[in-house]
Amino acid sequence: MAAPAAAAPGPGLPPAPARPDFYWLRSLVAGGVAGCCAKSTIAPLDRVKILLQAHNHHYKHLGVFSTLLAVPKKEGYLGLYKGNGAMMIRIFPYGAIQFMAFDQYKKLVKQKLGISGHVHRLMAGSMAGITAVICTYPLDMVRARLAFQVKGEHKYRGIIHAFKTIYTMEGGFTGFYRGLMPAIVGMAPYAGLSFFTFGTLKNIGLTHAASLLGRPSLDNPDVLVLKTHVNLLCGGIAGAIAQTVSYPLDVTRRRMQLGTVLPDSEKCLTMVQTLKYIYQNHGIRRGLYRGLSLNYIRCIPSQAVAFTTYELMKQFLHLN
Repeated sequence: MAAPAAAAPGPGLPPAPARPDFYWLRSLVAGGVAGCCAKSTIAPLDRVKILLQAHNHHYKHLGVFSTLLAVPKKEGYLGLYKGNGAMMIRIFPYGAIQFMAFDQYKKLVKQKLGISGHVHRLMAGSMAGITAVICTYPLDMVRARLAFQVKGEHKYRGIIHAFKTIYTMEGGFTGFYRGLMPAIVGMAPYAGLSFFTFGTLKNIGLTHAASLLGRPSLDNPDVLVLKTHVNLLCGGIAGAIAQTVSYPLDVTRRRMQLGTVLPDSEKCLTMVQTLKYIYQNHGIRRGLYRGLSLNYIRCIPSQAVAFTTYELMKQFLHLN
């Protein structure tokens, strides 16, 4: 049943105040749900990626698919989801902040700088990614530490214990931001290219093939949106391009995050040190791009699900 319309104010009376629509809150929820759906889809691949990126001694001699088979044998099937609790706690605010910030930065760049089109999507995406990383980085740190542990060699008993241990043993709050610089430097091209590519493909599709690729939005028939399978395809392409560009910095961030867990941590104290160390000891393919094939397998469906879920949530929560 529709809510009754507000009565018109009498002569000489000020207009009745508009009801708050909580747009920002609905936008946060849409982004958070999109992030959680995306990460839940590829949680086992995320665990394997961390094990391979940092050359865990139990699995460093294995490839991607061999590790996927070896983890359940050694740690049970739940081993593929180790660290996923911390990931879910992190990814809801991360996705919420990133998607909402993208919409807000896009408006800000257009209004304040007068920039629109492809450039403002790239700028807004980069700024949104950096904002989300800074706000949720400690949770990413804890999640990486938990995911790197192997059964029988646990240093952390859970999320709270990991927070306490890092704070006590690694210099207080600064310990939670180890590896932040490569995360920020890598996030700018990654998030920027993700949003830029998806937005550009969406714009091209709805401009040149609207009848084939688009349909009216469920919450606003005047707005065209991409069909679900086209959304998935555009999101996957966006993820693949962004990951290829930023992957070496993702490897660098992970090694710095793991810090004292690794025997060579003293050689990976800064971003430049870590990049040099990885390159000199493992090269490009087995070092800076180790696990990239897995990252394509995990990133393409992850980004596809994230963008598609966000577009659907925007319609469900009347954001169009």
